[in-house]
Amino acid sequence: MKVNATPALLGIFLAGGLSMAAQADVTVFGHIDQSIEYFDQDGGDDDLVFKCTTCSIGFKGKEDLGNGLKAIFKIDFQYDINNRNQASSGTNSLLDRDQWLGLGGNFGELRVGTISTVYKSHGAKLDPVYRTALQQRDRGLQSNMHTGAGEEGQGRATNTARYDTPSWNGLKLGATFTLDSADTAEDDNPYGAGLSYENAGVLLFADYLTTDTGGDDEAYKVGGKYTLNNLAVMAQYEVDGGLITSKAPDTSGDGADTWFVGGSLTLGNSMIYGAYGQADGGDLFSDYTSLELVGTHAMSKRTKLYLGYSNIDCDDQDDNVCSDVGPKAGEDEQWNFGMKHTF
Repeated sequence: MKVNATPALLGIFLAGGLSMAAQADVTVFGHIDQSIEYFDQDGGDDDLVFKCTTCSIGFKGKEDLGNGLKAIFKIDFQYDINNRNQASSGTNSLLDRDQWLGLGGNFGELRVGTISTVYKSHGAKLDPVYRTALQQRDRGLQSNMHTGAGEEGQGRATNTARYDTPSWNGLKLGATFTLDSADTAEDDNPYGAGLSYENAGVLLFADYLTTDTGGDDEAYKVGGKYTLNNLAVMAQYEVDGGLITSKAPDTSGDGADTWFVGGSLTLGNSMIYGAYGQADGGDLFSDYTSLELVGTHAMSKRTKLYLGYSNIDCDDQDDNVCSDVGPKAGEDEQWNFGMKHTF
């Protein structure tokens, strides 16, 4: 594969990657999403900005160990093409994403490191505009359990082992178990599990996630997608047992249930997608509704353009903590015109 990159990225990634390629089947992969965004928030800011949404570059690969067993790995980093990495200011625009090492075979896959939860993985399968500026998890259609990184129920779990079974005629089971960081004295070990069925245009799943701290510390959901020719419909319902309400371990409360329904229609190289969702405020937050409409056009298998509008409306205009669950207080409108390229 031919790779065009800055000298800095070449130095960081390719030197190590080329040596690994001599011993294993290694693929360089990445994603660039660039959009111009206009946003307007009631009682807040409005502006026109460029936005790079979860742009990344990484390596993934496998090595055949014999007898149906293989070593597998992934090393993924996120960057921002609009803002420089300014070492003098102490900021670093190169962030780690999923990074793990594991074994695969007839038994399935066992991976250890920093890895997306099953809860997050299933949600991503419902989003036709995933990893763009209008992705569902950024616009209140999916809860904050699909975002962030850490060891307290975030979408990307650190210090975690994940096991996925092989597919049994479309039926699969996945589970995660998280250990404490070496420099902490916590005695909780978050864990989660998800069951899915995917076959003949049908996707159904059910997931559970808890931080194992006792009290208000869990979330669970059901969801699915049905695809028939060029039409697809999708839906998800999340029940908050305290974990969605709480981004911080010491925040209590529950009841911030979140749901959405959506659909997409593909016409040749173009697609029209729309979705509507609601979230309950629960014990601490305001209720809100979310609506988005997006059109995309594939210029090739790897490059597409998109134009979209999103609106989030909090019931309580004066409740600033609404932003802790999803949008900011009041009405949040967003327009995006972007281009996405994968390699």
